[in-house]
Parts: sequence; C-alpha cells; structure tokens
Amino acid sequence: LFSFQAPSREIGGRGGGNMAMLQILGRAVRRGARAPTAAHAIQGQHRTFAVGAGQGRTEPDGPIMHTPVPGPKSREEMSAYATGWGGTGAATTFIADVPNSVGAYLADVDGNLMLDCFGQIGSLPLGYNHPDLVAMAGSEEMVSAQVHRLALGMMPPTGWPALLASTLGSVAPPGLTKVQTMACGSCANENAMKVAMIIQSQRRRVAAGKDRDDVTEAEAAAAMRNEGPGADWKVLSFEGAFHGRTFGALSCTRSKPIHKLDVAAMDWPVAPFPQLKYPLNENTAANAAEVQRCLEATRAIIEGCDGHVAAMIIEPIQGEGGDRHATPEYFRGLRQLALEMGVIFIVDEVQSGFVASGHMWAHESWALPTPPDLVTFGKKAQTGGYFYTDEMQMSLPYRVFNTWMGDPAKLLQLKTIIDVVRRDGLLEQAERTGHTLRTGLEAIEARHSDTTLNARGQGTLCAIDFCDPHTRDTVVGRVRDAGVLVGGCGAASLRLRPPLTFTDHHANIFLSALDDAITSL
Repeated sequence: LFSFQAPSREIGGRGGGNMAMLQILGRAVRRGARAPTAAHAIQGQHRTFAVGAGQGRTEPDGPIMHTPVPGPKSREEMSAYATGWGGTGAATTFIADVPNSVGAYLADVDGNLMLDCFGQIGSLPLGYNHPDLVAMAGSEEMVSAQVHRLALGMMPPTGWPALLASTLGSVAPPGLTKVQTMACGSCANENAMKVAMIIQSQRRRVAAGKDRDDVTEAEAAAAMRNEGPGADWKVLSFEGAFHGRTFGALSCTRSKPIHKLDVAAMDWPVAPFPQLKYPLNENTAANAAEVQRCLEATRAIIEGCDGHVAAMIIEPIQGEGGDRHATPEYFRGLRQLALEMGVIFIVDEVQSGFVASGHMWAHESWALPTPPDLVTFGKKAQTGGYFYTDEMQMSLPYRVFNTWMGDPAKLLQLKTIIDVVRRDGLLEQAERTGHTLRTGLEAIEARHSDTTLNARGQGTLCAIDFCDPHTRDTVVGRVRDAGVLVGGCGAASLRLRPPLTFTDHHANIFLSALDDAITSL
C-alpha cells in the first residue's frame, strides 16, 4: 500500500513547505491477485453489497485483473456496438458488468474488477450495488415511479411537494429557497440561463413603468422571428468552462474545440479564469494579482456589452477544462461585480456539487455575503435541476417547461442517498479522504517533479498535471491496466471523481498505482 505522513494543511495548499514523505509498503495492485489489506483499519472497508438476484458480495481488498483493458470480450462487444446500432465516435473504453460490480469496484465483461476513481464521470454517489439503493429499487413507491413517469409540470403525483422538501429542499444551498428539477445537467444550465433572461426582460419593463409581463402584439410577433424582446441578451462564461452540449450551454463552453467544432454558437462574451500557481501558500502575491487581473478584465467585458449581459455562469472547479481552481476571494469579487452591474449570477455545480468537495455544495467554501441567484446541479444528485431565489420565480406558466420536468424515481434514489450520507458521515469522510488524496498527490509531485506538477484538490475533487498530454494519456492507460480507473481533462491533467464511499484505503491503492505508472515511464 501507498501511505504517507504529512502535516495538516489548507485545501489545495501545502503546510509550511514540509513535503509529504513517501513510503512504499508494497504494491496495491498485482495482475491476477488481490492487493494486501491496509495496515490500518478503515471503517466500511469490507462491506457486503447486494449483487444480482439478491446475492451478496464483499468488496475486495484491491483490484483483480486478468487482462489489459479493454480485454477481448470488451473489444468484441465494442466492435458490435460501433458497427451496429450504437457507436460514440470511439469514446467507448470497455464494456461494464454492473451485476458483478461491488462498492467502489467496477467489473468488466472480461472478469476484471477495477477500483473506480472516476465514478461514471462523477455521477456515482454510493458506488455499485449499494444495499440501501438496491432495497429502494424494490419498494412499491419506486415501482410506481418507474412504471408511470408523469408529466410533473401539469400533474405531479401525490406527495410530490413533500418529496421535494425532504430531498433537494433538505440540502439546498444557504439563501436559495426554491428548486426546479430537470433531466440532466445541460438542461439545468440551459433553463437557468432562460430564467436569467426572462427576469432581466421583466426588469426592463418594470424600469420603463410597465407591468413585468406586459408584452405588446408587436413584441410577440418579433419573438417568433427570433428578434426579441430578449433576443439581444448574452450570457458571459469563462475560459476553460464546460457547461454542456445543448446550444446555449455549448455557447458557454470553452474547454475543448471537439465539443464546439461544426456547430453554430451564440456570439456571447468570454472572460479570463485565474490560472493559479502552486503551491498556493508560496504564491500568495502572484495569485492575488492574477485574481485582480481577471476581475478587472471581466468588468471591462461586461461594460463593453452595453447592458446586454443577462447573466454570468461559472463552475466552482472547471472540471472538463482541466480541474482548474480559483480562490474564494476571486469568487466573492465576481459575485460583488455581478451585483454592481445588475448581472444574474449562476453557479454551475453539476459536477462539483453534492458532498464530494467536502461541502454539500462547493461554492459554500467561498463564504459569499450574498448567495448566488441560481445554482444548477446534476450528476451525484441523480437528477438535474437548479435552486433559485424567490426573485427568480417565473410569473407565467410554460416559460420553463418540458414533458417530464424531472423524474420522481431519481428523487426517490436521492432520498436514500441523502439518508446514507447523513447516517454514514460521508460529508466528513469526503474531506478526510480528500486530504489523503491531496497530500498523496503532493508527495508524488515531489517524487516525480520532472513529470508532474500542480497537485490540488477540494474534498475528493482532486487532480494533478503532467508535463505533456502524451505522458498523461500513457499514465491513465497504465493505471487502468493496473486496475484503477481515473479521468483525463484539460490539456494534460488527471482528475479524480470517486464515489462518496471512497476511503483512505481506496485512496492508498490509487496512489500506489499512480506512483507505479509514473515510475515505469
């Protein structure tokens, strides 16, 4: 196992310049064999999970590997998928065997059992076949929700307000009093931007002495020609951002060209996002200057849009863009700038939200004096949607609307997940395990300074950069063949998005596999 000792330190920083010490106590991953048990006890390390038709299975001590990934059975199915009815442009990595997956371990069809540190692109809250979720899946209320998917905007089921209150309402960000569910993160962002434009148009009418919903026949006709009112609104986003692949969200996405090539986009402004220097405690002055530069540039961009910026949208951590962080001072400055300039402030917590950051919502660490206007969510919350303040409430029907407006089955899952998070102390565990991951990555950076840099993280949302994209991709592949799944992002970053059940024991297995992969270069 990979272990270390390190002083207590600030999130994303390093304490007193002391470097964590690496101790390689053996290797956690051996092809065809289980890893040794951790030297210290970890609560919940050997949990029995319900698998398949009511059978139980215990999470192993480490990955069990029989083939490289993808193995022959995966390659066969991948070929059938790509040449048949499916195909994702060669994005498929392997074929999963979910019934034989357990806890933090994902099985594939070749019999490999891999430690999943990427959690289905950050959307897996409790790992695989968690007994509480399996039990919920067989309940009468879940069966009803699955058999009859209602049009929630028109005829929600009895008990829907209470279910909202006991789930999303019970974990709402401070200062946000309402919630709207959606199907996914992209449509959450899309509708949050619509809300911002509608509210800004209503503000215009009120400022002109009209009722907020007083629309003339000429204005209604112009809207059908895509000419207004509101056609001139813009949403400001940031360099490196990723907000989704639907049209409005894609116009705000600035992470990689592959997402945007050959697709029409809105002519919307983009502002710089701070590029912090690490370690944070050794670059305080430089990072403060970078934050000020970005804030001043953002102000100038908004002023240059002549009152047409309806909203700005920002991620607490730019995931797809390279797991880029910024300081609380930057986000507080940005919120104040939005208030001063009458711009609605949207925080995109689709990837960073729900426990993984060590807070229920990552933006809570900013200590904002004034809450955001809207906060979008998805992934680990199992449903898309957005929280919002009273001012953002729609005054007319069908302004934010679609057939399903969310999914009661996903809220039933979320209710169980929230219960487990509270019962098992998973919010606190995310911070503890995140510290293990951060200090371990910092130690690896010290050991392999010619290859790695910028170890960072908030909770378990951790990342490290490599010297170039090829090296990053090689390491990701070798770690995968060793039985550990991680994600790449940005130009040359490796990121982690493990389930909330991830422990120090799991973290040490990952760190050992990563160290092995880099050493083998």
